[in-house]
Amino acid sequence: FIFGFEESYGYLAGPYVRDKDAVIGSMLICEMAAYYRSIGSSIKQRLEEIYQEYGRYLNKVDSFEFPGLSGMDKMAGIMNALRTNPPKDFAGKKVVKIADYTKPEETGLPAANVLIYSLDDGSTVVVRPSGTEPKIKAYYTTLGKNLEEAEAEKEKLAAALEPLFK
Repeated sequence: FIFGFEESYGYLAGPYVRDKDAVIGSMLICEMAAYYRSIGSSIKQRLEEIYQEYGRYLNKVDSFEFPGLSGMDKMAGIMNALRTNPPKDFAGKKVVKIADYTKPEETGLPAANVLIYSLDDGSTVVVRPSGTEPKIKAYYTTLGKNLEEAEAEKEKLAAALEPLFK
C-alpha cells in the first residue's frame, strides 16, 4: 500500500496508520514545501506546471435528497432504473462503459450499490446512495484546459443527470 484518500479529505500514506488522519497528509505537504523551496520553487508553481502539461482535472460531488418515508423507496427505484435502462450518454458524451458494483464477478470487488459511467471523453459519472442519509450522491470527474473549462464540463454532466432523479 502506497497512498489512499477519500472525498471527505481523509488520507493514508504507507502502512503506518490504519485509519485516515490529517497528520500524515500534513507531513507530506510539509515535505513537498521544503523540497520545492530547496530548488527555488513552490507547491503552487509545480501544480501550475502540472496543469499546463496535463490539463485540469476536477472531481466534484452533488447530493440529491429524498426526504420522508418514501425517500428510500424513491432512491431504490432510481438506482434500479439506472441499471435496467442505463443512459446512453450524458450531455452529448457517449457512455462507453458501465461498471455495476453490485456484480462482484465483473468488478472483482465486494458488492456495493455503485454505478460508474465512463464517457468517451474520459469523464466519469459515479452514482451511489448515501449509506447514512436519504440522498443519492453523484461524483463527477472532468478534464479541461483550465479550471473554468473543467467546471463547465461538470455542470453539463450534472444538468444531464439531474432529470434522472425526478
